[in-house]
Amino acid sequence: MTFREINSKMVEATVLPGQRLFSQRGAMLAYRGEVSFTPNMQSGQGGVMSMIGRRVAGEATPLMTVEGSGTVLFGHGGHHVQVINLAGDTLYVEADRLLAFEGTLQQGTMFLGAQGGVMGMVRGQVTGQGLFTTTLKGQGAVAVMAHGGVFEIPITPQRPVHVDPQAYVAHHGDVRNKLSTALGWRDMVGRGSGEAFQLELSGNGAVYVQASEDKL
Repeated sequence: MTFREINSKMVEATVLPGQRLFSQRGAMLAYRGEVSFTPNMQSGQGGVMSMIGRRVAGEATPLMTVEGSGTVLFGHGGHHVQVINLAGDTLYVEADRLLAFEGTLQQGTMFLGAQGGVMGMVRGQVTGQGLFTTTLKGQGAVAVMAHGGVFEIPITPQRPVHVDPQAYVAHHGDVRNKLSTALGWRDMVGRGSGEAFQLELSGNGAVYVQASEDKL
């Protein structure tokens, strides 16, 4: 296990020779051993297209590549930290919610409209969420950040889950997302809360929801 939760706002990562971690800039709180931190302008494993996606989304801050031998304490802004372990599936998470992740995971970028159609774009423009979502795929662990704690809700074919888009943190599994509105177009403008929008997630997997609607 690379990440160990110290408390609700801090994780300890084990760094081993020949292996890499990636972290958000400014996330390192302390470390022991021979550990190096190098800015990674290609945003982890995603290459140029991942970097372009982050820049279009206004997320140009590079990740840090963490290498060496030792342990590192990660945390950021006093936000709640949740560790998610992936066993070959894909995690969808906004780039600004990533605290750190293992280099064994393949990073990419997905345009929300790819699953949500036009309503996926509306989600990005009206609710304040990014149009691009970071994807992490493979075997490994991810530490994500949220406001006020995180709750994992299972998604099954018989029971889709509806989430306030601003409370959404991440999801994984074979899941489809669709944004719907309970209001007309005129009433919808300027409203980003669950009263106006619902993000419907269906299929097999899980969604992570934060306790607060505040953005990071």
